[in-house]
Amino acid sequence: MMPPVCVCVPARNEAEHIGNLIKSLARQSVQTFALAVCINNSRDATYAKIIDAAAHCNASFDLQIIQREFEPALAHVGSARRAAMDLGADRIGSGGLLISTDADCRPPSDWVEANLAHSAPDRIIGGRIELDDLEAAEAPAIFALRSRFDAYWQAVRAIEDAIDPVPWDRPPRHGDHTGASLALSVDLYRRAGGVPLVPTGEDRALVEAAVRAGGKLVHPNAVWTRASSRTAGRADGGMAADLRRWLDCIRAGDVPSVPALSHWEERAKWRLRARHELSVTAFLKAERALPAMPCDMLLPVLATVS
Repeated sequence: MMPPVCVCVPARNEAEHIGNLIKSLARQSVQTFALAVCINNSRDATYAKIIDAAAHCNASFDLQIIQREFEPALAHVGSARRAAMDLGADRIGSGGLLISTDADCRPPSDWVEANLAHSAPDRIIGGRIELDDLEAAEAPAIFALRSRFDAYWQAVRAIEDAIDPVPWDRPPRHGDHTGASLALSVDLYRRAGGVPLVPTGEDRALVEAAVRAGGKLVHPNAVWTRASSRTAGRADGGMAADLRRWLDCIRAGDVPSVPALSHWEERAKWRLRARHELSVTAFLKAERALPAMPCDMLLPVLATVS
């Protein structure tokens, strides 16, 4: 029997994009799920767009929307994602599965089904992020550069899998675990203490808290979604900021620099030693304290392995 599911979405001034998300959710192969949306500090027609899109699509999912006006210090994605996921947890209760996504995402029709197929009480499911081709015409160079980055990260994961394989996250796998596609059980979410109230990186902070609470992070290739290729995002330090940097580099005729693969080899060797010597909490703390790798190599042109 499938556990109850709730898709959880923070949304701030997302009238332009959220209709596409609603349409994609209405086309899911599994329709027995709830949708919890927190609209925070918005000044546009996000609420009306959700209602109109759900009605137009004859959506059968159970829709719940809350509107919040957070004080300035808390008017950020951490507060909004927490409110959406708390609402979802209360809606479906213990034993259910929470799936986080963003208002500018457009998941494939089997996204909910794929998350369910890979779910387990102690699992954190990271979904692979693809740039949405609806906006490809606006920035085709970004997509070409993204392909080069994908090949680079595939090479990094091959190094990690060879030196420090994780028993529950075996290849083939991707490396994404962001709020655009992140799933975990209600029970694990509550043990982790919910989404940390930080203005940026709240998704990574939630993953770390869930790992400390006993969660096992997995990256199945079958779980993926599309995210907008916009360069004006809602959160500081998010994907839009990366895309702006890529565009700046492209316009200047430059190639981005990345850490040489030898640095990833050394980091994987460190992780292998540290995992055997430290507790989970101590390992995570020590990993956070490691110095940033130098970006001392131009992004290479590598072949991807299917």
